Amino acid sequence: MTEVVMRPAPEEVAARAREILAAIKEDREFGAFEAATLEYSSDWQCTTGFPVIDRWNLENDAPPLLVEGLRALALKAAVYQMTGDENAAEIPVAVPVDEMTHAMIAQPQLLARIMDRVGVSVIHQTDQEHTDWTHGDYTHRAYRAAWGEEPPARYWLDHAEVVRRRAVLAELYDSIGLHRSGREHRIDFATV
Repeated sequence: MTEVVMRPAPEEVAARAREILAAIKEDREFGAFEAATLEYSSDWQCTTGFPVIDRWNLENDAPPLLVEGLRALALKAAVYQMTGDENAAEIPVAVPVDEMTHAMIAQPQLLARIMDRVGVSVIHQTDQEHTDWTHGDYTHRAYRAAWGEEPPARYWLDHAEVVRRRAVLAELYDSIGLHRSGREHRIDFATV
């Protein structure tokens, strides 16, 4: 039996998420946090997250993805603050946006200090996350209510489309010897 997750109305979450995001951006360390997150690029090597974006380019796509990742974290923080339920706060997020939240969470000291001053918690646990975002779902409705616009389709890819694109990538990776989408190869570096 599937567990039913109770969440506040998207409009209620949206109002709090706007406040949270504004406070994050006004924090005295936000500039350092932003710079550190965008500098994380040398470690952004996930082969199934960002590469699902058409004509992905780290330098061009990272800044707008930072905006989307912050919006996702603000929505999640708002749900958690309103419910106290970590499971409820793990709202569906599109795969590329989720990847950006990982880059943000990789700045733990800065992020923790900012969130402490803002008075909210960052909710993210890989085995609990939901990257099955779809157009019209709870997250989509809360996003539209919060920011008065559609999530950018370039980054907010429906789950079914991500699955399709990952299959394309897996076939391409396999053709060059990167098996299981880059989780395995048989390269012996001593002989290459």
